[in-house]
Amino acid sequence: MRKTILLGLLLGSAGAAAQGNMPLSSFEGQVIYQVMPDRFSDGNAANNAGVNRADPRAWHGGDLAGLTQRLPYIKKLGATAVWLTPIYQQQPTNSFDTAPYHGYWPADFRKVDPHFGTLADFGTFVQAAEVEGMRVVLDQVINHYGYLAPAVREHPTWFNGKVECDASRLKDVDCPLAGLPDLKQGNPQVRDLLLGNARFWRDQGVQGFRYDAIKNVDGMFLGDLLADDRAAGIWTLGEWYNADSGTVAEWQRRGFDSLFLFSLQAAMKNSIMSGQGLDSVAAVLSRQGELPRPGEVALFLDNHDVPRFAQGSLFEDVGQARTKYGLRAMMTLRGVPVIWQGTEIAMRGGADPDNRRDMRFEDKWTPQERSVFEVARNAIAVRQASPALSRGTLSLLKTPSSLADRLLLFTREQDGQRVLVAWHGGKERRSYSVRLSSLGLKLDGLELNNGTSAVIPTLFAGQNAKIRVSNGFLHLTLPPEDATAFKLD
Repeated sequence: MRKTILLGLLLGSAGAAAQGNMPLSSFEGQVIYQVMPDRFSDGNAANNAGVNRADPRAWHGGDLAGLTQRLPYIKKLGATAVWLTPIYQQQPTNSFDTAPYHGYWPADFRKVDPHFGTLADFGTFVQAAEVEGMRVVLDQVINHYGYLAPAVREHPTWFNGKVECDASRLKDVDCPLAGLPDLKQGNPQVRDLLLGNARFWRDQGVQGFRYDAIKNVDGMFLGDLLADDRAAGIWTLGEWYNADSGTVAEWQRRGFDSLFLFSLQAAMKNSIMSGQGLDSVAAVLSRQGELPRPGEVALFLDNHDVPRFAQGSLFEDVGQARTKYGLRAMMTLRGVPVIWQGTEIAMRGGADPDNRRDMRFEDKWTPQERSVFEVARNAIAVRQASPALSRGTLSLLKTPSSLADRLLLFTREQDGQRVLVAWHGGKERRSYSVRLSSLGLKLDGLELNNGTSAVIPTLFAGQNAKIRVSNGFLHLTLPPEDATAFKLD
């Protein structure tokens, strides 16, 4: 945590002051779909040079044309924004027997790699997304160039070398990440280059940036960059690997709209997929008061840097069932859900590159995968239809200690609407009766003249769950290993 605070304090005072005077961008209420274009959909076979789909480390042929063609699929799922991993022109050859298909080994930040298409293709995609009512978030690399990028040879003074690394007290900032050529953001030419890159992509219609590896970037530069973005109305999402609530809070105070809450992702993976109890999720949620903007925090089950969520079980059917649980659970939380391509069908995959298998669409799905998709689609629709679930405050309830490992209860509230959320980690369908006063929950108006309320069904389709209030008790009947939500007004 000390390192987090130190790096945060390095943000430029001028940048921080400028941000303080600017309106805040917001993605609260949005659902983001994350795409790695090379592994999503191939819409133009003419740009498939070097493609070898049998090799998980080679180019696979996905491109901007394919992504544009598949926007109706993303729309059908219910996502309202698309986040693309980098589409810049990449280094010309492979490193470590791996092609730069992922986009994180840039050679030119203002050109589109021919494997993805052209800048005009990107413009077509942005326009098509706008027609569908979707926002576009682009991944921005600000820490490094690719290993074999020409700039490394042409501009050696732009990079931190062994001398700078050895002398630095901030090794994360001044030493190479995974050996990648580390940019000196304090160098005026580098600073101008990177600020210009952000302006360039803003001019292409991008509405949000996901900034890669912010832990490894100079804090003074970040302050200036974020001030520019805020002035332009750009939403900013930072990646600090393994960030907890304290880290997210610090960087929100320093100008980021959002960070990924890795501690919550880890807790959900352990509790939902591994069945280790819900206490760890409650512990993370209990810290939400530390966050300046809890409604902007990025929520996720998995992404391109970690093993697939469904991979957490040895058995495919269990992985699918628990992915349904995870998707419903994520849609009940406060923040901005981010779905990595394929999670909506419980795609499996281990560590990189296995977690980046080619996306498959409806004509290739099994009935079980289609069932997971329909749960994801419904869960998103329920969230979007509910002001409380999409934008409301979250209040943890005092679940009895004897039940805390298998029952998590909280409310979401917005614009006079209140929703009760229950996550159930039990292995069997169970009914629970809990005194309202012990939960700290008031449900005035639900009870009828005889002291008993009507039965309230779950908001999620195809789920047999219900609650009832009677004589000061909340009675819940819950399916095994699932998340439920009940409208209380």
